[in-house]
Parts: sequence; structure tokens; C-alpha cells
Amino acid sequence: MNNIETRLTEAREELAGVEEFPDPEFVGIIKELGFRCELCARCCTKEFNDHVFLLDADLAVIRQINPDSVTPAPYPEFCDQKGRFYVSGYALKTKPDGSCIFLENKRCKIYDRRPSICRVYPYMLHREADDSGKVDWRQISGLNEHGSYYSELEDSECGAIAQETRAYEEAYLRQIVGFFEAVKAHFQKNGLKHVQSVYDRKIRDFLKGKCELEVFVYYNGEFEKCNLKPGT
Repeated sequence: MNNIETRLTEAREELAGVEEFPDPEFVGIIKELGFRCELCARCCTKEFNDHVFLLDADLAVIRQINPDSVTPAPYPEFCDQKGRFYVSGYALKTKPDGSCIFLENKRCKIYDRRPSICRVYPYMLHREADDSGKVDWRQISGLNEHGSYYSELEDSECGAIAQETRAYEEAYLRQIVGFFEAVKAHFQKNGLKHVQSVYDRKIRDFLKGKCELEVFVYYNGEFEKCNLKPGT
């Protein structure tokens, strides 16, 4: 339970940090970087991004478009002693080549209804370690890996980017906080605990194709049960 408590505390602190981060500083960073998308579609592939995490609001939209396009997000946070996994949300599925299920000819088929993270990318606002291991606030992902920089951006555009990015980060962290609180309550009620050795063994067997995974996905304050088959 201590692991859950620690991560819950960290998530709450992260949320408070995002809420307190000064707008002028964030807007200034965005304006200085001057990022412009060049429509390379690299951010829509596993080569550059591991997965597209869906906020609860995103999932509702995506399920209307194609309910089979989502899967439990990778890297579940917890596994109880009975081998059941718990993860904080869903993610978009990818094609065999690692590209997003909605990417076609380097263009998004659902661009007008794309998930929140796709709308704000590559901007971000959270603490993360750099290549040297120093943990600090990060405001852009994949720096110099795609797009162009030092373009002239209007103040109003920078302000809109900052506002949308902050809204995403706050919504994401509130979902994570809610997930940790739900796991804590569920474990306490049912006499469960996170067991890392069970987690590691089940993941190894799953990757070898020896078993399915029973995954409880957090959505709208509750858990949805999913069974993941090897190779999915």
C-alpha cells in the first residue's frame, strides 16, 4: 500500500505544480521555441512516441468513431497477488508497422476529432529527467527531432497553446490521481496488495505467449475489466 500512497502523493504534488506554473513563463518558452509542424507524421509512430494515452473525454469520442481502436494503456501501474493488473486508462491501438491505427498516407483520418494529447503535442508541462538525469520542468517533447523551430508566433497563438496544454496536463493528472485513489480503496476493501514479483512473472509469461492478462482499466471513476491476449 505504501507504493500506492507514495505515487498518489507524487501525483497530487505534480498537479499542484502544474496549476502553479506561471502562464507568462510558459508562453515565453513557447514563443522562444517557435515550433511549427511540418506534417512529417513522425509523432504518430512508435519510432517517436510509445503510445497515445486517452483521457476519459477522449475515450468517449474514440469509442463513437471505432470502439475496436482502443486497448488498455501499456505498462500497468499495479498487479495484485492474484495476478490482476490495474492501469490508469486506455490508449489507441497501433498497426503492425507501429503507426497509429488512424494514420493513413501520413495523415490523420480523425484529425478534427483527434485525442487531446495529439492536439497539444509536442508541448507538455511536467517534471521529467533529461539525458543527464536532471529532473526539471519540460515544455516540449522530441526537441529537434521533428518540425521546425524559431518561427514567428503571435502572442495570442502562444497563449492559446499554453492554455490548451495546461488544460490537458491538469486533466491527465486528475485522472491519474483518481486512479490511484480508486486502486487504494479497491485494495483496502478487498484485502489486496501490489506484488512486484507477480507483476514481473505474469508479464514475462504474457510476452512469451503463455497466458492472457486480466486488466482492470480505470475509466470515469470505475474499473472496466479487459482480457488481453498475447500478441495484441
